[in-house]
Amino acid sequence: MKPSEAHDPGACGRANEVISLVGDKWSVHIVMLLGTGTKRFMEIKRAVDGVSQKMLTVTLRGLERDGYVSRTVYPTVPPKVEYALTDLGRELLVPLQALGAWALENHARVVKARAAYDIRAAGEAAE
Repeated sequence: MKPSEAHDPGACGRANEVISLVGDKWSVHIVMLLGTGTKRFMEIKRAVDGVSQKMLTVTLRGLERDGYVSRTVYPTVPPKVEYALTDLGRELLVPLQALGAWALENHARVVKARAAYDIRAAGEAAE
């Protein structure tokens, strides 16, 4: 979003609509994982620690609906289903990778800030 759009309720609403899905816990993991290549459902489930089968299904459907992920079904017995990033999904991967790199670079600073805050908050609560 451009700075000039920051106070435009319409622009904010459109941005929030897109960010709400890709900003959830599981979508980021899945997009990052699919950035390494096409995966089957169980490969994704094994790689994304803690995701339930139902939540993975819901998340993949949402990513497919919004155009980030493609789902290909092969007519075999049992059916083989593969998930891959679309062009839009690969474009999304760029800012997600940048955010991930920023998070790793700044992890220690965030931990330090949290500790300082917790000390201040504990002191204020004791007063």
